[in-house]
Amino acid sequence: MIPTFSQGPIEVPRIVTEFAAGRPALPVWRNGVGGLTFQIGEGASRQFLKWTPTGSGIDLPAEVVRLRWAAAHTVVPEVLDEGSDESGAWIVTSGLPGRTAVDDRWKRDPATAVRAIGAGLRALHDRLPLDECPFDWSAGRRLAAVRARAAAGRIDPADWDESLRPLGTVQRALDVLADPPPVDRLVVCHGDACAPNTLVGDDGTCVGHVDLGALGLADRWADLAIATWSTEWNYGPGWEGALLDAYGVEPDPERTRYYRLLWDLSD
Repeated sequence: MIPTFSQGPIEVPRIVTEFAAGRPALPVWRNGVGGLTFQIGEGASRQFLKWTPTGSGIDLPAEVVRLRWAAAHTVVPEVLDEGSDESGAWIVTSGLPGRTAVDDRWKRDPATAVRAIGAGLRALHDRLPLDECPFDWSAGRRLAAVRARAAAGRIDPADWDESLRPLGTVQRALDVLADPPPVDRLVVCHGDACAPNTLVGDDGTCVGHVDLGALGLADRWADLAIATWSTEWNYGPGWEGALLDAYGVEPDPERTRYYRLLWDLSD
């Protein structure tokens, strides 16, 4: 057990102990389905092991394929190893310079963090080549998955963000999602552009991205709607405009509302 983890005690998966082989293993992230990420080792040689339990619904092999594809065009972690057993699956990646945009240093300086997130997302969208991308994250594909979840009774309006609850029912939400706005600009989206997935260097600029398991072709607002939303979760209200300024785009309330609803009803 590691009793000092900020989100409470955790059970260290066997693979973490085996891979660390005596090196320090520091838990740095836990997601909502029990997945854990550990920093193995320290300094420039540190590595990261992401583990997710069996049945979590997270497809780590899909992330491996996307990371390897994106690495030819932008800065993402290098995949060093992957595997699975009866308890779960894991991938091991190289460390990158910088700190997550929700590190305490950047939470004390949200103006710098938000600029880095916006500029970094714009650079990602500009660098990843549309005509070479084999991955789909379009509204249509995601809506099909949402409908399947709804049919299985896996969507509860009580779990929605407060801003979305006036829709009232799952059917009303599905009706809204059935009419997506026209694509503003098709790009290769990150797929989880929340603040923690941007790495910020000591100079305050974006130095890379992590957690690209959903990367794929979509309207850029599929990323921007969530990136701006996450500034509220991580830094408080009032930072959305700064992120959009750093990205270089005017606000788009219609697309923002649509993609936030799609996000909240997805996995």
